[in-house]
Amino acid sequence: MEKFAITIGREFGSGGLDVGRMLSEKLNVKCYDKELLTIAASQSGLCREIFENHDEKPTNSFLYSLVMDTYSVSGYTSAPFLDMPLNHKVFLAQFETIKNLAEKESCIIVGRCADYALSEHPNCLNIFIHADMEFRIDHIMKTFEMSRDKAADTIHKTDKKRASYYNYYSSKKWGDSRSYHLTLDSSYLGLEGCCEMILDFLNIRKKNHHR
Repeated sequence: MEKFAITIGREFGSGGLDVGRMLSEKLNVKCYDKELLTIAASQSGLCREIFENHDEKPTNSFLYSLVMDTYSVSGYTSAPFLDMPLNHKVFLAQFETIKNLAEKESCIIVGRCADYALSEHPNCLNIFIHADMEFRIDHIMKTFEMSRDKAADTIHKTDKKRASYYNYYSSKKWGDSRSYHLTLDSSYLGLEGCCEMILDFLNIRKKNHHR
């Protein structure tokens, strides 16, 4: 079977990671989220704690053309890499990790500009999952045992961080439907419904691809 990749961008509390895990079971491929941190850290030699502290946190000074240029991280001991600020190293390490994973195996990757990293992948489906605020607040309250006010505040701050990271490092806009192949409302479809829609989308694409 031809290798494929599914990337999932998601609003906080929309259940995007849960949908990724459901797809993982049904398609029998791995779903990567925080696991990316471990892999990137082991490949770059940077400790896991540093990665976790800088994960999806942008700054305002990064010239992302460095990443998109012909330059790539061929070695983490090269002068250009060593001279970069830490958050740029974290992004580059994850960027390379995502590309390497998708070259080796079919996979599902949640967050971390994966759709941008895999923009040249021949068989990549980019998903964005969103939901209405009540659904998200309820989901976060149950998942993390938070109060309503705390859940709402965490949603606002996390979405702001994710959008800032994505818009900063990629050339696209987080949550804009034109940035993805398929956007789904999990508060309308339910998590299992989102999973079914993605599977149907994959099957339709496969049929059209082989015509």
